[in-house]
Amino acid sequence: MPEQHEKRPKGVPWTLMHAHDAGQVGRIRCGHSNIKRFYKPLELREVIGNVSIDQVRAKIRCEKCGRKESMNAELFHPVGQELETIRFRRLVEIRWERRVVWKDE
Repeated sequence: MPEQHEKRPKGVPWTLMHAHDAGQVGRIRCGHSNIKRFYKPLELREVIGNVSIDQVRAKIRCEKCGRKESMNAELFHPVGQELETIRFRRLVEIRWERRVVWKDE
């Protein structure tokens, strides 16, 4: 039987933190390049913020083809053998680059 989620008020969006607490996994797929990646919601939250999965879909871009419009993102509960075969994409570090832009007057 599927795990029951805690009750939340109607109209409150299901965020990445809720997904982490519920044990869900994020699957992001490019429909054009057919690349599928799996993420832990807590690590997606570090990069994008505590947003809903629809907002994640709007902010991501395919690394291979560079398209935003063909991206699909969803949260799901992995079960049994599927959990054993998933290779997660893990967050190593976040780098901020400082670039200098000059303008001649």
